[in-house]
Amino acid sequence: MNNCTSQRFILGNDYLNIYGIDINNHKERYFTLGENKRQKFSFPPEKREINFIRQVKNVFKEIVVSDELIEEKISTHLTLEMKGEIIEVLFKYKEAFTSHNEPLGAIKGHEVDIMLDVEIPYPPLLRRQAYPASPRAREELQSHSNELMKLRVRNVGHNEEVEVTIPVIITWNNDKSRMVGDFRALNT
Repeated sequence: MNNCTSQRFILGNDYLNIYGIDINNHKERYFTLGENKRQKFSFPPEKREINFIRQVKNVFKEIVVSDELIEEKISTHLTLEMKGEIIEVLFKYKEAFTSHNEPLGAIKGHEVDIMLDVEIPYPPLLRRQAYPASPRAREELQSHSNELMKLRVRNVGHNEEVEVTIPVIITWNNDKSRMVGDFRALNT
């Protein structure tokens, strides 16, 4: 250990070196953040500690904005600080947004009651027949209907007379289906 500039030897040095923490054979110790191995940060003297922490926070924010949220659409015209502020607000109020764990309709505390202002007897436009559909579209309609029941957006009424019927169709985009209801009669 004659050529080692550090006074202590840390076990697992090869592991630390893989992740950019180089403690041997250098005048300064440094570390990297994320996948960018070219941008190195050295451990600061006591007087520069606050500036150092700010510098690391900014780089960490840059990593979060660029790597973690790579599929999200955040405007390229915003500065890094603006993007960071948006992300902080999104994380602060994350319960207000849907996610894979709690998709649309299953968010607790954000239920919406929709009151339709129509009187009985309903107009004939609100009792419409189903549109014709191909077997493939019928399968997709059934899967969308099952998903809406699972999310408790729709429920099944057994042996009850349904006075308002809305026809639905399936639209396709890039082999993904979307169920679309024809609610034009409600707007007349």
